[in-house]
Amino acid sequence: MTRTLTWTLAVLFLLPLITHAVWWQFQDQPASWGQANWSSSGILPAAAREPDAVVHVLAGRTGRWKGIFAHHTWIVVKPKGASRYTRYDVVGWGSALRIDSYPADGRWYGNVPDIVLTLRGADAERAIPSIRRAVANYPFGGHGSYTVWPGPNSNTFVASVARQVPQLAAALLPTAVGKDFAGWPVYAGTSPSHTGLQLSVGGLFGLTLAWIEGLEINMLGLVAGVDLRRPAVKLPGWGRIGWAAA
Repeated sequence: MTRTLTWTLAVLFLLPLITHAVWWQFQDQPASWGQANWSSSGILPAAAREPDAVVHVLAGRTGRWKGIFAHHTWIVVKPKGASRYTRYDVVGWGSALRIDSYPADGRWYGNVPDIVLTLRGADAERAIPSIRRAVANYPFGGHGSYTVWPGPNSNTFVASVARQVPQLAAALLPTAVGKDFAGWPVYAGTSPSHTGLQLSVGGLFGLTLAWIEGLEINMLGLVAGVDLRRPAVKLPGWGRIGWAAA
């Protein structure tokens, strides 16, 4: 039994992580934070060309060794008729919660982000006020409140907003390390999507079983699992492999 469990954990967690670490070493990465490109990636159209309300969740690989494990996730909103986007994210220096500190679709440590989820029109109009309330009430937005691992970090922030705006929950990638931090020492309750259950021990260990999130096993903040709603496997390092989550 012990040997079976050991091999199962190795296949689910160590093997994907090691292979992704090897692959990552051959990717072109900036030597330092200061040398990284943080400019707009151009993946979002100009706000003036989006007359309707829109909400985006974007995720960009983190830099250097952390890129083996994790994405950084943020939220972008634009009300109907607005001429500019507003970006909300959390960072690890100074005041954690930031508004428009970077371009809405800016590269993260030089990496072009992915648009993980989009709401448009009436769906976005309904979501934006709730997003703004959730941002304003985020409890870990001040100086010294950020913890890179296991959280609260940038992905904890997006997960916290998603608990108030469940439509965003599908955007929480398995590589959004910190998304499962929901309080210390133990969280037991609904998943961010409110379509199932989640158990988390300080974001370090846990289990999620929900229609939107699928089955996710958390070991030391790394996530492995499956999604049956939109078929995919979820692997540490590599992330989601299969249909897009949203």
